[in-house]
Amino acid sequence: MGIESYVVVHNIAKRHNVGTLARSATAFGVSHLILVGRRDFNAFGSHGSTSHIPFLHFHSLQEARLFLKDKDCDICGVEIKEGAFAVNQHPFKKSTAFLLGNEGTGLSSKECEICDFFVYIPQYGCGTASLNVTVAASIILHHFGVWAGFSERTRDGSKYVVAEKPMKLGRRNFCTETEDSIIEERKFRRENAANGFFDQNRNGDSSSNSLEALFSDD
Repeated sequence: MGIESYVVVHNIAKRHNVGTLARSATAFGVSHLILVGRRDFNAFGSHGSTSHIPFLHFHSLQEARLFLKDKDCDICGVEIKEGAFAVNQHPFKKSTAFLLGNEGTGLSSKECEICDFFVYIPQYGCGTASLNVTVAASIILHHFGVWAGFSERTRDGSKYVVAEKPMKLGRRNFCTETEDSIIEERKFRRENAANGFFDQNRNGDSSSNSLEALFSDD
């Protein structure tokens, strides 16, 4: 198997960022977008990209880590911290999963514990302390694609050719609904209810999606 990249989404404050992340992930050749915790997310900004990238769901960071390690994959935290490499140094060695921090607080200590190394994006202007998480992800994923030698997508005039909408994927089978996992999921939902990341609207908002919908067998 060749070099692959993954994006791990955990505790991102703004729910619509998942949809925009999906768009960047498809543009830069990400193999899977992994959600940790709740399944629900807002797909606003994806422009249909959620149909072109497989989603995986895990109830905890450790479950996600075990899956990635089974794939012989490094886990890279995107964070400005001591010991982090500038992303333009391309400090990659093999398939890599990128763990993105909360927009306000960055990576938590629990998130940092599962990372093998860290990268940051050098800034040259003085007007902002950090980048939006989706902007940061796009820069990081582009650098990884350059390092990995991913093939550029075919262009048609001033746009890239979009693939035909794929058939719906089969249901996920990487985690089970155990009592502990349900407790963990409920705890995660309570902790994140205040920041508005997960869509609590059940009234048919077309911009709200869940992994169960993405992985339905219908």
